[in-house]
Amino acid sequence: MTGSAPQHKPAHTKERGTQWSVRDAVIDFARRVGMTSIFANPGSTELPMFRDFPADFRYVLGLQEAVVVGMADGYAQATGNAALVNLHSAAGVGNAMGNIFTAFRNRTPLVVTAGQQARSILPFDPFLAATQATELPKPYVKWSIEPARAQDVPLAIARAYAIAMQEPRGPVFVSIPADDWDQPAERVAEREVAHVMRPDPALLERIGAVLDACERPAFVVGGAVDRADAAAEVVRLAERHAARVYVAPMTGRCSFPETHRLFAGFLPAMRERIVEMLGAHDAIFVIGAPAFTYHVEGSGPHVPPGARLCQLIDDPGVAAWTPQGIAAVGNMRLGVQDLLARAAPKARELPAPRAVAPRALPPAQGERMSVAFALQTLAEVRDPEGIVVEEAPSSRPVMQTYLPIARAGTFLTMDSGGLGYGMPAAVGVALARPGERVIALIGDGSSMYSIQAIWSAVQMRLPITFVILNNTRYAALQDFAPVFGFAPNETVQGTDLPGLDFVTIAAGMGCPGVRVSEAAELAGVLRRALNAVDVKSGPTLVEAIVA
Repeated sequence: MTGSAPQHKPAHTKERGTQWSVRDAVIDFARRVGMTSIFANPGSTELPMFRDFPADFRYVLGLQEAVVVGMADGYAQATGNAALVNLHSAAGVGNAMGNIFTAFRNRTPLVVTAGQQARSILPFDPFLAATQATELPKPYVKWSIEPARAQDVPLAIARAYAIAMQEPRGPVFVSIPADDWDQPAERVAEREVAHVMRPDPALLERIGAVLDACERPAFVVGGAVDRADAAAEVVRLAERHAARVYVAPMTGRCSFPETHRLFAGFLPAMRERIVEMLGAHDAIFVIGAPAFTYHVEGSGPHVPPGARLCQLIDDPGVAAWTPQGIAAVGNMRLGVQDLLARAAPKARELPAPRAVAPRALPPAQGERMSVAFALQTLAEVRDPEGIVVEEAPSSRPVMQTYLPIARAGTFLTMDSGGLGYGMPAAVGVALARPGERVIALIGDGSSMYSIQAIWSAVQMRLPITFVILNNTRYAALQDFAPVFGFAPNETVQGTDLPGLDFVTIAAGMGCPGVRVSEAAELAGVLRRALNAVDVKSGPTLVEAIVA
């Protein structure tokens, strides 16, 4: 799910000598950089943008603004290019903020535009105006502007695109008054802006020296490896150093094959547990992730005593708070290639492969199937080359054991912890990868945040299998409650979710579905659902009742 911005030849929509409008200049620039899919939910202040809608553009309708941004995020991550989003003014941006926050944490390049009331009535606090429009999405956009003049809108869009694409990538925001679109403007000049930078060679040399001199290295990989299309290089570097490879906490992509003999598992977002799991290593190289992301308060050292910490990250802000060691900033692929260009280190004995988890057993008579059994079954029947988009937080540790991801670019989840991302992101991924099958693995609670995404998948006849793990509760909160002092078996208020029927909900949006509660039936149901999905039939849904 990686790549770089496509290079398009300029396609002029106006004859030479004809006066350009703001709309003409924006559409022309968007076409040149490949932003020809507009993810949107319409509002009155956006309507002027879409008059004379160009035939080579695509309007992707979401039924709520969070769905719009989630679809755009999945699409941008799958194409490697910024996606263009159009929202309504204050209310629309407010509805979208949860997934804008997720896009910021995912480092997803989005150019988010929002309608604003006409400039002529802004002094009178008009209906549907956004007061201090540029402040609303902060701090979860890289840059935010409402251009001072209508004529400045095309250049603002061009600058926004460049900032969104520069590493670390992320969303940007442009507020556009409704009466700007028909004003005269100049075509944006041809321009090339660097999106990546090479890490400091001197720092990479020091990191390489640490790796050469250590005895028991560990790599910790994060999502920036996959974003930079550097997974193959990281595998080569790990094999060269015979390093065990862990996945950083809260990582939203697959950056190392989980079936590789050097793969060592997933680090939790807890300081003491990270130190414990890395305790056997004397050098720790974190690639494409913070060192480290924590979810709960901890104490003690950040790395095992005596271990050297090195980091390669694309975000200077993250490097600034890295607690110790050496932090090099720049593009993952360029940095790892430079490390591979060094002389090979002394040969090391490969560490023993990770222990294989025992098979999950079917349930006893009268009991619900376990999540482990359900995901083991899904792993056995799915195409391992297919794409999985996941948002089932309580099931993620089980998924990491029983549904291994073997190839970079085939897994996506949210880095933020915010719900309502997975279902629309699956729609965006399927839209970006025509003909490829996508599995959206979603928890029952998570699905209800953006379930309108099913409608968009139906309308575009996308090959998605929605697999809903229904345990009738917000299980992540119930499982996490003891960390905050809840007694065993103490009731956690607001976490039970009885009475949801996802097959009926999906049918109401035109998506066929099957509910399965018998473990013996699950493999057949999943196999039929996966085989039924193609570019002609559209999506389907399987609701699995789990313990």
